[in-house]
Amino acid sequence: MQPKIQNMLLALFLVSPLFAFNAGAEALPAGDEIARRINARNEGEVVSRFVTMAMTDRGGTERVRETKSFRKYFGKEKRTVIFYLSPANIKDTAFLTYDYPEADRDDDQWLYIPAARKVRRISASDRGDYFLGTDLTYEDIRKETKVGIEDYSWKTFGEETIDGHRCFLVEEIPVNETTAKELGYGKVHSWVDAEIWMVRQAKFWDVAGNPLKTTQFKDIKPIQDIWTTHRIISENHKTGHKTEFIFKDVDYGRNVKDELFTEDGLRRGF
Repeated sequence: MQPKIQNMLLALFLVSPLFAFNAGAEALPAGDEIARRINARNEGEVVSRFVTMAMTDRGGTERVRETKSFRKYFGKEKRTVIFYLSPANIKDTAFLTYDYPEADRDDDQWLYIPAARKVRRISASDRGDYFLGTDLTYEDIRKETKVGIEDYSWKTFGEETIDGHRCFLVEEIPVNETTAKELGYGKVHSWVDAEIWMVRQAKFWDVAGNPLKTTQFKDIKPIQDIWTTHRIISENHKTGHKTEFIFKDVDYGRNVKDELFTEDGLRRGF
C-alpha cells in the first residue's frame, strides 16, 4: 500500500468517534460509547430494597433516615418510588418519578408531604435541587445507575484503577448553559468500570467551575446475577456535608404492584 494511502487511512481511524487514545496510544472507547454501555447494562425489570441514608454535617452531627424503595420498568419507561419509614417527623413522605425513554420529553416527578396531605409535582427545572437534605440531587436519584446521555457531551481522557478495578476516565460537559443550571453541574468526571460498565467514582464541579462534590460507589457485587451497588458515599466540598446510602435486602425477583407507582400509591404507602 502506498505511504500516502496508509497515512490517510490512519488519520481516518484516529478521528473515529468510537475510540479515544491515551498517552500510550492504546485504544479506549469514546465517551459517548461508554455512556451508551452504562445505560445498556442490565439493572433488572423490577427491584425492591431498604435504603438507609446517614447524613453528617461539618460538625459531625448525624441524622439517619430509613426508606423502602421500589423500581419497575413499564416497557421502556422506568418508574421509581421511595417511602420514608423513619424518623417520625418525615415518616410517610414519599417520592415518585417517571423516567421516559424519549429524549425530548420531560420526566415527571412527585413528592408527597404527609403533614400537608398533598402531592407536589416537581418540575424538570428542579432536578438539580438536593433530594430531601441528602447530597444527591433529584436527578441523581432519578437516574440511579444510568446517565443522562442527552444532557452532556462525553469525552474519554484516560484510565485509572479504583479499588483495584480498571476504570475509564470520562469527562462530561453539559450541552448548554440552561442544562448546566438545571443540573447544578458545570463539569463531571466519572471513573467507569471497564468490565461491568458501572460508575465507581464521580467528581462534580459547579457551574462556576468550582469543586462541588465527590461521590463513591462501593461494595458493588452481583445480586441475582445483576451487579448492584450496596453503598454510596457523597461528600459536598463546599458545605462539608456528607451522605452515606446503604442498600439492604435487594430483591430483583419480588412481585411489585403497579399501583405503588401512582399519586394515590404515594398517599397509601406500601
